[in-house]
Parts: sequence; C-alpha cells; structure tokens
Amino acid sequence: MTIFKSIAIACVCASAFPLSIKAQGVLRVQADKTQALIQPTMWGVFFEDINFGADGGLYAELVKNRSFEFTKPLMGWKVQGRKYSEGTILVLNRKEEQSTNPRYLHVTLDQDAPGDLSLVNEGFRGMGIKQGLRYSFSVMYRQQQVGATLRVGLVNPAGKSLGEAVVVPSETGEGWHKATVDFVAAGTEPKASMTLGLEGNGVIDLDMISLFPGDTWKRRPGGLRADMVQLLADMKPGFIRFPGGCIVEGFDLSNRYQWKKTVGPVEDRQVEINRWNMEFAHRPTPDYFQTHGLGFFEYFQLAEDIGAEPLPILNCGMACQFNSAELVPLDDEAPYIQDALDLVEFANGDTTTHWGQLRASMGHPAPFHLKMMGVGNENWGPQYIARLQAFTKALKDKYPDLKLVNSSGTDPEGARFDYLNGELRGMHADLIDEHYYRNPEWFFANARRYDNYPRTSSHVFAGEYAAQSVKTVSPDNKNCWLTALSEAAFMTGLERNADVVSMASYAPLFANADAWQWTPDLIWVNTLQSYGTPDYYVQQLFSLNKGNREIPLTLDGVAVAGQDSLYATACIDDSTHDLIIKLVNASGNPSTRTIVVDGAPRLGKQAVLTVLQSNDLGAVNSFDQPRRVAPLQTSLTLKKKSIVLHMEPYSFDIIRVPL
Repeated sequence: MTIFKSIAIACVCASAFPLSIKAQGVLRVQADKTQALIQPTMWGVFFEDINFGADGGLYAELVKNRSFEFTKPLMGWKVQGRKYSEGTILVLNRKEEQSTNPRYLHVTLDQDAPGDLSLVNEGFRGMGIKQGLRYSFSVMYRQQQVGATLRVGLVNPAGKSLGEAVVVPSETGEGWHKATVDFVAAGTEPKASMTLGLEGNGVIDLDMISLFPGDTWKRRPGGLRADMVQLLADMKPGFIRFPGGCIVEGFDLSNRYQWKKTVGPVEDRQVEINRWNMEFAHRPTPDYFQTHGLGFFEYFQLAEDIGAEPLPILNCGMACQFNSAELVPLDDEAPYIQDALDLVEFANGDTTTHWGQLRASMGHPAPFHLKMMGVGNENWGPQYIARLQAFTKALKDKYPDLKLVNSSGTDPEGARFDYLNGELRGMHADLIDEHYYRNPEWFFANARRYDNYPRTSSHVFAGEYAAQSVKTVSPDNKNCWLTALSEAAFMTGLERNADVVSMASYAPLFANADAWQWTPDLIWVNTLQSYGTPDYYVQQLFSLNKGNREIPLTLDGVAVAGQDSLYATACIDDSTHDLIIKLVNASGNPSTRTIVVDGAPRLGKQAVLTVLQSNDLGAVNSFDQPRRVAPLQTSLTLKKKSIVLHMEPYSFDIIRVPL
C-alpha cells in the first residue's frame, strides 16, 4: 500500500493546479449553457485478439486447433491407445485442393483392435464445462464406406466422465459431410478435456472437430461466449473498434489481418498464427493462432447486437514498425485500397453486389450501416502520410460521408506525434487516433490536455488508453483502484472537451487469466468466469451517464481539473431530462462540497448518487471477489437548487438530478 499512497500524492501534486486554500469552495453548474455536444460514440470499446481474447475467449469454440492448421498439426491433441500401429493416424495436406484449410486427419481403423484408439483435445488451457448444459459436437468427415463409430466425451483431469455421445458417420463418397450430436454435461469442471474415441473398421478422414456450449450469446450455433458479450452490452458502448490494434499490422505484411479471409463458411476461413504468439519473451504462447471463427461478419453482428457503431481498422500497406517495418511500394497500394472499398460494400452494399450478396448469404441481408473506418494502426512517418493520402482520396471519392480514423503514432507527445498531428490537421482529417499508455500521474496531470486544442479542426479519438501501475509492457501491471481513479480524472477532461474529443476507448479489452501477454486489461476471464476490473466500472459509469450536452462546472470561475485534488464535469441528458455531474476526489481525505445549479427552472427533490470508491488504492477485483471495487447506488436529497455532497477519499461520484 505504501507505494500506491506515494504515487497518489505525486499524482495530486502533478496536477495542472496547485492545492487551493479554499478547500471547500462552492462548485457552480450552469445548466442553461451548452459548451459542447457529446457524440453518441463518445465512450466505446476496443477489441483486439490479444491475451486469447478471441480464440480461447470471446469465440466460444472449446476445441483448440480444430482443423490441424497450427504450425505443429497435432498441437493441442494427444493420440491415446495401445492397439494401433504406425500410420494409423496421418496428417494429410490437400493444399492444391483447399488452400485455406489444407490439413485433415486420415484414420485407418482395424476391427481386430477395437475400442482403444482416441484423440484427446486439451482446449484453451482446459475446457470450462457446466453441469446440465447442452454441448454441440460437430465434425467434417469423408469416407468411402460406412464402418467407423465416433464416441465423443468430456472428462475431468482425473479421467472421470462428464458426459458422452455416439456419432455414426453415415454418408459416403468423395465429398465432405458434417456429422453432429448434442449431449448434456453431468458435472462442472474448469479444466476438462474432450475425448474422441474411434471404433470400427475402414478408413475415414476427419476435419473441423468442434465443440460449442449451448449457452452462446443469443443461443447462436457456433457463436460467442455469452458472459463476455454481456459485460460489453452492460457498458452500452457507443462503438466497438475491431480487430485491433497491432493485429491489423502484423509483425510483417504476410501476417497482417485480412478481413476477406475471415468471412464466408468457417471451414473455409484461413487459420493464421497470431502476432502475439511470439511477441513477449516473458509470456511465450506457441499455441496462439487465429481461426477467424470470430471474423468481420461476427464483429459487425456483435456491434449491432449491443447497439454500438462498428469501427473496423484496416491495414494500409504497412506492417508493425516496431517489428519488421515492412511496407508495400506506393505503386502497389491498389489491393489494400480495394480491400477498404470492398469492406464498405460488404457492410452496406445492396444484396445484388458481390460483397453485399456474401453478407446476405451469411444471414444478414440488411446493411450494417457502416459510417466510419480506420486506416492503419499506430503507423507513423512520411511513409504513412503518403499511403493515407491515397486511401483517403479513393474512399472519399466513392463514399464522401464515410468518416476516417487516422493514426497519430504510438505516443501522445514527442517529435513523431507532433509531425503526424500537424500533417493530419493539414489534411483536415476526420478523426486523429491518440494513444496513451502512461503511469497514473500522467493521467491526473493531463485532465486539461484538450482545453486548448483547436475547436474547428480535426476531432480526436482517444483510441487506446490505460494507466500502467508499474510501467508499460510490465507483466506486473495491475488493474488497481489507483489506475482506475486516474483514468476517471482524465476522462472528465475528455468529456469537458467533447467538442474536441468525439470518441474514447480503453485498451486492451479482454485477458485470459491463464494465457495473457499484456497487462493491464479491462475484463479478465477464465474458462468459466469473467469479471470487470475497477477500470471497467469507471468506463461503464461514464458510458451509462453520457448525456448529450456538456455544460459548465466551475470552481472559482475555472473548470475543475485538479484543484483541491478534485476533477469534475457536468452534462445534460435530454432524453431523460437529467442533469449528470461526475466528480473525482483524488485525495486521501474526505471532502464535503456544495454544488449550486444555476439556469435550471427547478430540480427534483431526490437525486441518484452512484459511488465507486475504495480506501485501498491497490485494491483489485478477482474471480473470488469480482465486486471488491464496484459501484454502489443510493439517493441524495436536494435543497432547492443546491446539492451538498460528501465525498469519501479516493472516490468517483456521479449524481443524476431530474430537471
């Protein structure tokens, strides 16, 4: 705790304002004066397939390496049984016939050695199995004559059965067929495995061996993990950015994210190594690949489900400049630009168009109403500007209303940022994507960052931010109350400058507790559980209390951004006719404040007060204590047009007052 208290003191001292001698000064809200319109997209979420966020996370598939396309074809699988000879199970490659999913298993069965051959899949650090839940098994197969029986089952680490079912593949011939069976689990187990017993005689080919829980989001077959989607839906985000992040760039261009490989039938989507597979020596993840079962169609569908605007980010012909810095010559940009144009058609095009027809064939004839797109991620330098200019011209010529998000590099200051910020504003960029991975002191000190930004130029997308409790890229970073409190203080500055900042999102979003590469992260999961961090609740509270008009809130005539360790902002929600006041007390002492509301005909007698607070700056949530730091709601009695608020130390308070 000592280190966190010392950091908090440093944070307050680093504020743009010194401590005021008027420790209990009156706060004034001017309810009839609009300073800025708050965009519906103000608070959103950023998804990237890092920390096993997709496979092994949001994508509910339980079988790892289901189509044998990992670098080691049987990674995640074990062949068990005594009575089989060499060559009984072979991995064959049909690359000439099926380049996107070339490998499959070729199994020769012998009825003289029955019942002793099986495949065992370990899942993504185990399979989370729930008692009484239905599980759906499927497999693609090919055989010349009927003769094989498949016995699928679930077992706990001790080998005890958790349920099983039998599949008898009945189709024959040259083509591939799909066999399915459902069964109910007899127990709950976070570290189960799936067994696939092979019995009978003859020859059978197997591919796309899959197992999904029955409780996916909206009960969609082959869908998403419901508890993780629910945490997103509970935030009511204004947008969802996907697929990243550095995933977009790849460590080289061959590894870049290509959206066209992620749509269509899942068995035809190309499995690729995940760029985070080998990025961090402190967290090796040789089994980290992308099946693209969660692809661009599913991303758009997810955004629609949770009421968020989709924000896809596309590669602009540049790989990660930290890794390979590979780029295509400007003369070869055409395919990359065409991918962007085709994506708009996929999202919005009529079903008579090529890509619109594909969207319809996947089950969504109506358009997804794509309104914005990102070009490049954390790219920088003149080479980025040149490629961005080509993209911008092509996209704006065909889709003039499409808003484009442009990168300002990796850092919020320095020569790299200054160059890009100047160039992009000279181009009249729609949105400039700024990223901030800094210590909590930086976030406290930068609550005024946008106070003096130009009001009539390009808008800002605070695309990636997260306070780092130790240092950036440290595996020891924690999602503690100090980091969340500092982000809340910073976000009051974003909201207060809503005429400059149109969008903001924390990053990264998800982390698998047994397979992460980067900390801190907004939401943590294991095979059966998920929980929001203190940072999650800060993001959620801002999003749920967004309002649509920012109004003045001052102390001694000045915006509240660090005076007396206090940070504050106010807005009006015209849809509910509420005044919303957000206050952060970054001090270790309690504070009682009087808030006078001017310019309102009258206030309701009761307000709703939501408090997020802990006296322990090092407090973290966990699977055992998922709500150790979580919002508590109560009521607040008002006197005429004034509010008396008692704030606890280290607290984030939100008051909703009916007008």
